[in-house]
Amino acid sequence: MSFARGISRRAFHGQFVSAIAATALAGSGAGVRAQSQSAKDSPAGDYVDMHTHLGQTWNTTQPLSAEELLRWMDARRVAQAVVLPLMSPESSSYLITADYVLAETRPFRDRLIPFCSVDPRTSYTGGLKGLVAMLKKYVEAGAKGFGEHKPGLTFDDPRSMLIYAACAELKLPLLFHIDNLRNMDQPGLPGLEKALKEHPGCNFIGHGPGWWASISGDVTQNNFQGYPKSKVAPGGAIDALMDKYSNLFGDLSAGSGAGAISRDLEFGRQFLIRRQDRILFGTDFLAPAQAVPQFELFEQRLTDLPADVQAKIYRHNARHLLGLA
Repeated sequence: MSFARGISRRAFHGQFVSAIAATALAGSGAGVRAQSQSAKDSPAGDYVDMHTHLGQTWNTTQPLSAEELLRWMDARRVAQAVVLPLMSPESSSYLITADYVLAETRPFRDRLIPFCSVDPRTSYTGGLKGLVAMLKKYVEAGAKGFGEHKPGLTFDDPRSMLIYAACAELKLPLLFHIDNLRNMDQPGLPGLEKALKEHPGCNFIGHGPGWWASISGDVTQNNFQGYPKSKVAPGGAIDALMDKYSNLFGDLSAGSGAGAISRDLEFGRQFLIRRQDRILFGTDFLAPAQAVPQFELFEQRLTDLPADVQAKIYRHNARHLLGLA
């Protein structure tokens, strides 16, 4: 499949994607399963989604099944998606365990990529060695990364730092969330920098309001819980940390990711080009009929991104980071 698309094809897709999605969602789960199991190479599609969830995440959202996720992916040209557990009580209304994610994705592993997670406050013995042994069981069951890491602790809490050390030892990329309630940090992200510096063998993937607000140099603590709309000021912590640490990546999911780019489109375009090897497409899709701003952003507002930059951000970076390519 050619990656670059003409303007007319984008317009055509924009007019009919809702109808396509409705038709796809009416299909049977058995049909999705047969299609998934017959694939031998990388599945067709423009995107690898770095951030989705299964089950019921919030008490205000409906549950999402693996079959529903796959039909949504088909409608949106998403070839593969990372499925993240939520193991901390602050992370969601309902816990989504690593065991559940591994079981639900097992029939569809060519397309649904499971991660694992352990809350840093979990009781276990053996220190780092014991934690590595726990995580190794998930790796042997198919987990390709760790996250969503979303505990109600400071980012550099010693218990989380042990998680980062275990992920470095097992070569598990770690996807984290930052705001004023989970993985708390301060403007400039000093806690994150401490983790990056002390655990260079762990690849960190940033997500959430506190992370994406830090694209701007004028970020405040209040911004860590919201979605700033103002123009981006130079000197943001994301650029500064990416300059210093090669083990730092960014996940464009949710309103925080899309908003960070769309709040200042010219800055956002240049940021994506400048960080083209470190940015990963993602949606945070977790419920049927959920609105997803990433597709409008890339298919209607940022149509002039160079094709090679699109290819890296949309799918190549994720496949390389997860060892899928």
